[in-house]
Amino acid sequence: MTFSIVARSDDGETWGVGVASKFLAVGAAVPAAVAGVGAIATQADANVAFKGLALAHLDDGATAGIALQRLLEEDDGREDRQVGIVDSDGHAASHTGSACLAWAGGVVGDGYAIQGNILTGPEVVEAMEAAWLAGADLPLPRRLLAALEAGDAAGGDSRGRQSAALFAVRDGAGYGGLDDVAADLRVDDHPAPLVELGRLLDLHELYLTASTEEEKVPVTAELAAELEELARAAGARDFAAWVGTHNHEMRVADDGAWIDERVLAIIRASAP
Repeated sequence: MTFSIVARSDDGETWGVGVASKFLAVGAAVPAAVAGVGAIATQADANVAFKGLALAHLDDGATAGIALQRLLEEDDGREDRQVGIVDSDGHAASHTGSACLAWAGGVVGDGYAIQGNILTGPEVVEAMEAAWLAGADLPLPRRLLAALEAGDAAGGDSRGRQSAALFAVRDGAGYGGLDDVAADLRVDDHPAPLVELGRLLDLHELYLTASTEEEKVPVTAELAAELEELARAAGARDFAAWVGTHNHEMRVADDGAWIDERVLAIIRASAP
């Protein structure tokens, strides 16, 4: 019912899962990950208990292969399951049970496990792998999305489209640096779930990721005066209040020393 990719970034700092399916809210069932530990996708006749069990095995020092072996040994429904796991070191393992509905299968490589069932054919996972390998310069969430888009373009779920999700973790990557969730995006029911997931990822990057050095515009005295004027024209008490109101805290310096180039374009475009 699903195709997914479980992966670790090449720099060894981020883990994540991308998944799409003709199934309601696939992101609620399939993915799980913990920064510094690893990531898992459980699908087909998904055993959602695998998520916590696999991460516990990995946290105890098991490799992806050993963790998968332990899961399957303890599960009488193993032949109905499909699982992909990547551990903290980037070792990957994938399982497709013999009772999974055709086409079903997967592929593993350095830092990734790709798998799917009820697909149009093996070309889906092959296209996903090619897109993953070609996207080494992308941040992990973007790279996962590119793999999903390639699989979808190659045929995807043979029953059609309904939902998709991205889940990625990195130490201190969450809002305000207070947790490890780098991205947690779900499209639960949509005629074009990957298109919508891409739109949400664009918004996520704007609102919930920090600006790069290249995106930071120094705030001179002249620009500071302009920002205050624009904020008041937009009905805000001052520029700081405008930033808080519009949820741009991640892309404006606390001390006002710089503003993200996209946020600068947004406030200028909002002028009456």
